[in-house]
Amino acid sequence: MFMNHPMGANADSGIAHSSPDHVNPVLRDLAESTQTVVQFVDLVQKLAEASDLGQILDIVARSARKLHRAEAATIILRQGNEVLYAAQDACDDAAQPLWLGQRLPADECISGWVMGHATAVSIFDVDKDIRIPAERYKATWVRSMAMVPIRANPSLGAIGLYWSTPHHTTQEQLRLLQALADASTIAIGKCRIQDEMEILVQQRTRELETANRELRKDALLRRQMEAKIVHLSLTDELTSLNNRRGFLLRADQLFKLMHRVKTRAWLVYVDIDNLKKVNDECGHEAGDRLIRGAAKVLKESFRDSDVIGRIGGDEFVVFATGSSTPLTEIHDRLERNVMHFNSFSPGHPELSLSIGTIRCEPRASQTLEELIGLADAAMYVEKRAKRKPPGTEGPD
Repeated sequence: MFMNHPMGANADSGIAHSSPDHVNPVLRDLAESTQTVVQFVDLVQKLAEASDLGQILDIVARSARKLHRAEAATIILRQGNEVLYAAQDACDDAAQPLWLGQRLPADECISGWVMGHATAVSIFDVDKDIRIPAERYKATWVRSMAMVPIRANPSLGAIGLYWSTPHHTTQEQLRLLQALADASTIAIGKCRIQDEMEILVQQRTRELETANRELRKDALLRRQMEAKIVHLSLTDELTSLNNRRGFLLRADQLFKLMHRVKTRAWLVYVDIDNLKKVNDECGHEAGDRLIRGAAKVLKESFRDSDVIGRIGGDEFVVFATGSSTPLTEIHDRLERNVMHFNSFSPGHPELSLSIGTIRCEPRASQTLEELIGLADAAMYVEKRAKRKPPGTEGPD
């Protein structure tokens, strides 16, 4: 079956032979054919089990060389307009590793021709074939070669066999080499698909991670915007205190807590005196200054845990839970802070506050709104008292 092998008929065959003079040629050919079938089946099994492209290429190169008793075998892969000598298997006598690892222009090498034409070639003398780049082969030991395409559309690559002495490759041997190439096509294609799928998965993963980062940014921005909207909906723009909605929301939470833990609280209702007169005589800028001053006085007079709100143009409410501070001390603290504010505001209308205070008991049945109404009424009692001339008695 195999002819003209420079290294002897027994090289790499794995078959023990007697002298040709004593062995029937038919039996010898049958034994070699059987060994070839066994090797080919073993190759197909190994290719089916291989999952790594490098492993597949090494298996194919080694099997191709041994099946055809060549001195070297290479696996060349197409990469665009170039070819890559991706794998090689050589016998110990091979002088050099040929072009392993090199990329060459596809139109300047025989492997590119084989891939482009999807045709097997058998070249007895490389020096006499016009498809062979003479300068490239002159520096090598190669004298004969055979090459078949690894079929696909277009070809995935090619398998090349090389001999250092003139070697005639039969059609049967080319068919066997082509069968080996066809078997490798499936394995290489499967591995490439796996690689492409892995690349695609990695790409999609990166895209999803990028999309997720953008979504997280959008979600964070949305939460920030929602928080800002909620803050604006609950906050008085001029004083940065709670507006009426914000005060009732937060004070109601403390009001429920007060009943649950059985503690007491103060509800303080505050009104700015003569604000309308200041707005009319000095302008709204002066009036706004008094409103901001009242807010500052209240922040300085109560704790951070107390709820303070501006619930009207000149009206403020404070809900202070768990406080055992006497009522007189609350009024004194407010009066001192008002005086302090006025002392740093020479030439401006003075701030004056009317205050109504209600003690909230945990066992009381009034609602928060009802208690606010009582504190409002207490504040008006003080405001009316301020308006009475000295020595006046009786109702307003």
